[in-house]
Amino acid sequence: MSPQGDGNLSMMSLQKFVLDGFEGGPQTQALLFALFLALYVVAVLGNLTMMVVITLDARLHSPMYFFLKNLSFVDLCYSSVITPKALANLLSSSKVITFEGCVTQFFFFALLGTTEAFLLAVMAYDRFVAICSPLHYPITMCPLVCARLVLVSYCGGCLNSILQTSFTFSLPFCSSNHVDHFFCDVPPLLKLACADTTINELVMFGLCGFFIVGTTLVVLISYGYITVTILRMRSGGGRHKLFSTCGSHMTAVSLFYGTLFVMYAQPGAVASMEQGKVVSVFYTLVIPMLNPLIYSLRNKDVKDALRRLGQRHTAS
Repeated sequence: MSPQGDGNLSMMSLQKFVLDGFEGGPQTQALLFALFLALYVVAVLGNLTMMVVITLDARLHSPMYFFLKNLSFVDLCYSSVITPKALANLLSSSKVITFEGCVTQFFFFALLGTTEAFLLAVMAYDRFVAICSPLHYPITMCPLVCARLVLVSYCGGCLNSILQTSFTFSLPFCSSNHVDHFFCDVPPLLKLACADTTINELVMFGLCGFFIVGTTLVVLISYGYITVTILRMRSGGGRHKLFSTCGSHMTAVSLFYGTLFVMYAQPGAVASMEQGKVVSVFYTLVIPMLNPLIYSLRNKDVKDALRRLGQRHTAS
């Protein structure tokens, strides 16, 4: 949909946006570039490694690692939608993104972010079935069910993305073309509209609240049952192993949902752009970087798989 121009900017100027990014001089921009680049490289290498290891090691061909492989893929794409453009803008004085580029970036950002929320809920449900109903686990989480759960996650992401993109980019942007952010997101874009954005804010709050609260409830209920089941175990070693595994999962889940809630699922979130930029760094860069580290460094199966692949490579 083409931008409209009936304010103090011409139609031509609204064929592009300017991503203002972070304030600061050349030294600050260079420091941010180095930080973003380091986080992005670790995120790419970590998630690619997880995908390769899970694909190549037959011992990791189980539902939990199938979901983890999809999470790594989503994290890889998620950070890649935002970071390359942000890195380029940190070294550029123009910081321009086309209208079509802004729409595309926002669409995939919303799609992948929502999909990750669904995947984390699916992974929590998987652990619930594995720990609380181990005898039914092979049937309940058969390959067909796992594939359907992943498909539902992507469909949920697509639904949210289509609705958010349609509502946001149907607005007339004519007050300015400067986006007070380092990527195209709903809150800063709504500030550029020269029309009433109340409905858009309600839609954003409603959709994000529904998806975030809904998937968070699945996570909390699943881990609530898991905690009760673990506490009833007589084996201290088994209890420690399960708490360690679930603890790493909860760390990743808490970081992701916590930052999303601060940014999107509370009234007034649109008003704080400076806070929003810092929070956005966490869920676009830090969390995709941390997830493979959390799931690999605290996971004996993954570490053993890495060791086997290393020995196989050395032997060849």
